[in-house]
Amino acid sequence: MQKRFILLTIFGSLAIVFSAAAFLRAATPAPAGSGYHVIKTIPVGGEGGWDYVYVDSAARRVYVSRGTHVVVLNADTYAVVGDIPDTQGVHGIAVASDLGRGFTSNGRADSVTIFDLKTLKPIGTVKTDGNPDAILYDSVSKRVFTFNGRGKNATAINAANGSVVGTIPLNGKPEFAAADGKGTVYVNNEDTSDLYHLDAQSLKELHHWPLAPCKSPSGLAMDVANRRLFSVCDEKVMAVVNADTGKVVATPTICEGPDAAGFDPSSGYAFASCGDGNLTVIHEDSPDKFTVVENVPTKRSARTMGLDLKTHNIFLPAADFDPPAPGERRGKMKPGSFVIVVVGK
Repeated sequence: MQKRFILLTIFGSLAIVFSAAAFLRAATPAPAGSGYHVIKTIPVGGEGGWDYVYVDSAARRVYVSRGTHVVVLNADTYAVVGDIPDTQGVHGIAVASDLGRGFTSNGRADSVTIFDLKTLKPIGTVKTDGNPDAILYDSVSKRVFTFNGRGKNATAINAANGSVVGTIPLNGKPEFAAADGKGTVYVNNEDTSDLYHLDAQSLKELHHWPLAPCKSPSGLAMDVANRRLFSVCDEKVMAVVNADTGKVVATPTICEGPDAAGFDPSSGYAFASCGDGNLTVIHEDSPDKFTVVENVPTKRSARTMGLDLKTHNIFLPAADFDPPAPGERRGKMKPGSFVIVVVGK
């Protein structure tokens, strides 16, 4: 009887130990701080506004839209290494490394500029619908998608030859998009506060899901491994969405005036960049649990961002502005004040 009691005690203790170990593996606690801070401010200057930033981590290039052209920086030295001209009203940049081609969405010209990744020289243009804004390359279908603000749709382009292969209606103003690496694409709809799920090959809408309580979603990023999407929204909300069911699984509080999102799979950090001069860092504790780690001060107007998945640095364009005149939403940009703020560890 005594031996039986001892054995039961041992097995019971082992069960507790194994259960505790399993629990620790299942959930990763949020760190006390991210360690992120401003490590460099790069003076770029020049005239014109800006929109999206794209970091080609493999090629070590940072593409920054500048109204009528795209400035290209070295991701390590921060030196300007090139310029892509005549991209009128440029919003975004997409890169097809496997094809040696890059693409810009030119909002005022209703077009895409195709450029050579080695030389940065333009090699063609493609006509799109009205005001192409966000742009995305899907490596599965080998197609580039522009998301057209006035057209309220998406234009699909064969990335290899520049031909337009079709249009997808979106019933509202599309914002940023993300690809899942399996041949489907997700895009935020700012007008309806929905998330659209699209088949990149058939060009069909698979689903559209409400993002409530998210309103006017803009930036979008994805944790491809865990199938979670991160939409940044007005009223300081990030909507974390299950990419298979469309369910909003978490709504962490973010900074004010977001316009871009990012996700770093190596650290489990999701990011929101905001015009109020903050970068919100959120830790993915588990696929359905998210903890706000901190708001990292950046610079007012630094509302868009590009994440370097090699160094884990974040590039945020910003500038100084005069006070707004009566009736103006924002004052004029001060000449020569355009910079890139680099946040890292």
